[in-house]
Amino acid sequence: MNLLEQQASNRRRTWAVMAVFVAFLFFLGYGFDRFYLGMGAVPFPVGSVFALGVGSVSAWSSYYAGDRAVLLSSGAIPLEQAAPAASDADKLKYRQLENVVEEMSIAAGLPRPKIYMVPDPDPNAFATGRDQAHASIAVTKGLIDAVNRDELQAVVAHELSHVRNLDIRLMTVIAAMVGAAALIADWTTRGLRMGGGVGSTRGGRDREKGAGGGVLMLVLFALWILAVVLAPIIGQALAMLVSRKREYLADASGAELTRNPLALASALTKIDEAATPTASMKQGTAHLCIADPLGRRIGLSEGRWANLLASHPPMASRIAALREMAFQGARS
Repeated sequence: MNLLEQQASNRRRTWAVMAVFVAFLFFLGYGFDRFYLGMGAVPFPVGSVFALGVGSVSAWSSYYAGDRAVLLSSGAIPLEQAAPAASDADKLKYRQLENVVEEMSIAAGLPRPKIYMVPDPDPNAFATGRDQAHASIAVTKGLIDAVNRDELQAVVAHELSHVRNLDIRLMTVIAAMVGAAALIADWTTRGLRMGGGVGSTRGGRDREKGAGGGVLMLVLFALWILAVVLAPIIGQALAMLVSRKREYLADASGAELTRNPLALASALTKIDEAATPTASMKQGTAHLCIADPLGRRIGLSEGRWANLLASHPPMASRIAALREMAFQGARS
């Protein structure tokens, strides 16, 4: 798949993900109306309209403002605001970062993205935004302290590959929609625990049985309960699956931009050796980072469960692939 095909695929996936999430939220609201408020007890579908509204607003806001939400949640500061209060040594590092982003943007044929600094000692980085003209790159303080210029250039090239491939739009939208799904599921779960309502769940089911649709309604009720319970897990699994597939591509694209795959391999080695997780990054945005900021053990392995639950492929596999690109696999 070439660059243009990858970009077209990511555009289609972005709209498909948004449509699926909106439909999923609508189903949660529909079940709330039918099984919690009670069939026929409320003439207006409160839950359905509310969930559909939340889903639509989340889809729209995630597309246009999801990057700002991600940057805000991570505590990212614009580089021009972080530099004045920095030490002289840090100012030199910030200028180096700015120069590296500038030159890699030219190499990738992209507008220079906005640059942010995350005040976290763990080395990590991520890119976000809705398109190439509205992109941002954020690196942690720990990253610029840990890597040299070639390694920093390789990490920036990796993140710019996400920008060029339009991965940032898809992954940012997914991050926002996962949060909306978890929010609706949490509200629904709290309502079920409180009980009562205009029409109880049991009463709603009894009325459906009397109407002759008992078996169908029981199946629908079971699916709704399962959706409520698993909503956060389903959303996270979707985000993890999308992220893992794109990290290998961004590694290869970044190495292509720098012509130095060993620099990215060295940077990933240093990032992997950092013992502490990136506290600034939350679970909902973990898939945006170059390395799993949560330090989960599931990310150390390959296989069906790892593909479903881990946000990143194993670092050892990524490093080995980069070394093979530099014809260093056998020597290593």
